Amino acid sequence: MIEIKRGTLEERIIKILQKTYPVTIKEISEKLHLSIHQVSRVLNKLQIGGILKLEPLPGKTYIRLLRNDFSFIGKRRQKKFIKHQKTQKKQENKKYDGIMYS
Repeated sequence: MIEIKRGTLEERIIKILQKTYPVTIKEISEKLHLSIHQVSRVLNKLQIGGILKLEPLPGKTYIRLLRNDFSFIGKRRQKKFIKHQKTQKKQENKKYDGIMYS
């Protein structure tokens, strides 16, 4: 079983590859909003590890997963900060000139 740290670029790429096939380097870079150079560097690292295979064709390079036994380790973290709304207390009108009971 291959252990991949959560929150890394490797995890994000592997999850995309598990969902969609066939996929090119350009499509992955567009989905992750990264440059093709950054994505190809990580893909070469994963290819050396025997996790995936790059299949170069004229004009495009397709990516194929060779293994599917991944274990994502680490804590789940929220990607985006949740902004809590502050509730404002209603200001009581201290100078109330309403009906006076006796």
